Amino acid sequence: MRGLLWAALVAGGSYCLVAWFGWQGPATIAWKGAGVALLAAWAASEARDLDGWLIAIVLALGAAGDVLLEATGMIAGAAAFLAGHLVAIGLYLRHRRTALTPSQRALGWLIAPATVVISVALVGGGSDAVTVGIYAAILGLMAAMAWTSRFPRYRTGLGAMLFVASDLLIFARFGPLAGSFVPTVLVWPFYFAGQALIAIGVVGALSVRSARDG
Repeated sequence: MRGLLWAALVAGGSYCLVAWFGWQGPATIAWKGAGVALLAAWAASEARDLDGWLIAIVLALGAAGDVLLEATGMIAGAAAFLAGHLVAIGLYLRHRRTALTPSQRALGWLIAPATVVISVALVGGGSDAVTVGIYAAILGLMAAMAWTSRFPRYRTGLGAMLFVASDLLIFARFGPLAGSFVPTVLVWPFYFAGQALIAIGVVGALSVRSARDG
């Protein structure tokens, strides 16, 4: 089933062209959803237990969020991503790392509050600050749990950090980077690279465990 993974990487990587050139239309919405949807299909094809299905669900909700953002708007898309973050938190809690260095533990504690503070600062307060803060708290908690989980830190942990960076760039569009080309260039590459690293890290670790236990 590795062909599904390669197809996902091609679909998601090539969507950079759509993001950078501003192409629009129904085909581009399907294109946007295809990368993470194929990651979800790959994860499902590799699933051997509950954990395998949980990462497939996380990715499927991410793909739904990608499509809903374009088809219906920010609220529906953010709701799908929020649901995915909650499922991911549950998955990472099932795989907590028992031994952490002081620096790793400190970063784990710092990620969530830092994500909230930076996110709210980027949108500049106002009526959306509470909503952004709630979403950012769940996003930051997801990243913290990924970083301190037993999954590979420089795949799954780094992928979660890239996901956070992508969302922070989106928030920056409403504040200091309004009108800047920087979010346009970086949001999608950060986001999709993050999702791909999360998927590869979790699925790979679960496959090793399954082979060892089998």
